[in-house]
Amino acid sequence: QVQLVESGGRLVQAGGSLRLSCAASGRTFSMRAMGWFRQAPGKEREFVAGISFNGQRSNYADSVKGRFTISRDNNANTVSLQMNTLKTEDTALYRCASAPMLTTIAADYEYWGQGTDVTVSS
Repeated sequence: QVQLVESGGRLVQAGGSLRLSCAASGRTFSMRAMGWFRQAPGKEREFVAGISFNGQRSNYADSVKGRFTISRDNNANTVSLQMNTLKTEDTALYRCASAPMLTTIAADYEYWGQGTDVTVSS
């Protein structure tokens, strides 16, 4: 089974940066695509970023392109989300998830972490 644990979320002022990490257990991490999703209070869950199993391809939501970068370290079984120039609109619970292939569709992801909270203040 796959267990995912996120960390790094905190309160940060607009314009600041955060780096979220997701630690994965399991022996097939390097064979699976990984993604980050977020859900703000009162809003639908949305795709943020995804990365292919080998890190050669990545996708980003339009709202975070140029500001966020997803990366992975298959030797360490981790995936990270570097978030720069944060906006108040980025406030949300951020969850990492695992899928067979790179996809932006939440329903395609089979394993999910519990999430880490990011709050961006003005």
